[in-house]
Amino acid sequence: MTSARADAPNLPVGTGLNGLLSGLRVIDLTRNLPGPFSTRMLADLGADILKVEPPEGDPARALGSLFDNLNHGKTCQRIDFRQSDDLAQLRDWLATADVMVDSFRPGILSSMGLDPATLHARNPRLVMVSITGYGQTGPWANKAGHDLNFMALSGALDQMRAPDGSLAQSNVQWGDLAGGSAMATIAILAAVFAAQRTGQGRHIDVSMTHGLHAHLIMPRSTAALLAPMLGHRPGADEDMLNGGLPCYRLYRTADDRHLAVGALEHKFWRAACEVFGRPDWINRHWQRGALPGTPDALALRNEVAALVASQPLAVWAERFAEADACVTPVLTLAEAETHPLFAGDTGVQPWQAVPGA
Repeated sequence: MTSARADAPNLPVGTGLNGLLSGLRVIDLTRNLPGPFSTRMLADLGADILKVEPPEGDPARALGSLFDNLNHGKTCQRIDFRQSDDLAQLRDWLATADVMVDSFRPGILSSMGLDPATLHARNPRLVMVSITGYGQTGPWANKAGHDLNFMALSGALDQMRAPDGSLAQSNVQWGDLAGGSAMATIAILAAVFAAQRTGQGRHIDVSMTHGLHAHLIMPRSTAALLAPMLGHRPGADEDMLNGGLPCYRLYRTADDRHLAVGALEHKFWRAACEVFGRPDWINRHWQRGALPGTPDALALRNEVAALVASQPLAVWAERFAEADACVTPVLTLAEAETHPLFAGDTGVQPWQAVPGA
């Protein structure tokens, strides 16, 4: 049994909010990405995280900076989950904890004597959150999977298509992070709040595939709106927010970069048209009847594309820099890291205290 700190001095905890969860004790049995990112957010907010790893360590350790980004601020302890003495020690830690988070397949907790009945007998207030690919029950409960599989089965991956209809494989792990980490963190905080009021913990099942499926709010809604007009459910380049609208679309520039035109509301489209120097485009907008698939919307997309393609990205970025038009350059990761928007930002936390509040 060994222990260590997973501190990353170059990744300081954010200012102003790092004590909000002070006193919350979390035992983290998760590995790789979804669970560790969830508990890292809790650590950033001041929770005391004990990360429990197998003897060989979390697989993310092999990737160095990934492990540091996910686990800074946590205390790390290694135990052998196959040894009864080590499992007894783990149960002792859980007897005084507020939260346990795991990412085992269904049934593994029970096989180690970490089932809800056993743990709640010693610690009724314990909140248990299990992050799985497909849920604790059902025909897929015991199947293995990774982010790409969760994306594929949830229906989310099918929504990520280029204008020609080809699929795009995202380098942001939406299933792991949106369907897993974010949903687990919400579940943890809600269950802890309830436990503080009632004295009773609970075991919550977080399925990453189901969590990601729940995010498909817009595709479901817009499909119901546009299908009667198109004669079919909108596909690639046909929906409200996937390129069907001229005012909400990616356009290629003269230097093979892209401009993100997100002027969804008419007031922003008006501002964009002023910068484009095309006041005649102002009323050619979906709020003026130019819905996806209509002849005018299709024609206008081509006109905007031709204009944007006439100049390099730097020209458009400069022209739109001061415009309140929801038009921005598509930055590379390296460019984003040096953009003034992120000046002094370590990328550790998405939140900070409002000065003077």
